[in-house]
Amino acid sequence: MLTGNLLHPQILGALAGAGHGALLLVADANYPATTTRGPNARIVHLNLRPGTWDAVTVVETLAAQVPVEEALVMAPNTSGPYAMASDPPIWSRFAAALEVAGSPVPLRPLERTAFYAAAGTPEVALTVVTGGTEVYANLLLRVGVVRSP
Repeated sequence: MLTGNLLHPQILGALAGAGHGALLLVADANYPATTTRGPNARIVHLNLRPGTWDAVTVVETLAAQVPVEEALVMAPNTSGPYAMASDPPIWSRFAAALEVAGSPVPLRPLERTAFYAAAGTPEVALTVVTGGTEVYANLLLRVGVVRSP
């Protein structure tokens, strides 16, 4: 019986197969996970209904299981209906979750099409689709290395 906070068998299997440099995508409920999927990515759908299994909870859980050396976020549009004048509020919660997990890496914004391109590469080992409906709640985590004590 597992005693940690992560019990999902598909996620555990994907993390076990992800090595240094692999990417983990945490996607909000609006993300086109099927059409932007990396060829090696296992997709886990946690989006049973809007608002359940939010992206921050998933980031907290994943970052507690693997070292994170890089965090990439989708930069908000600068014009149009989804434009934002400042960073999306969820970004500070992503940063706090990474810090608590022991991986206080800065969030690096990628323009939308660049983010989709990165999320579609063979490096992506896992895509977790959440029920989060907050805009720009998408994050790519790069797996770091486990160092000997």
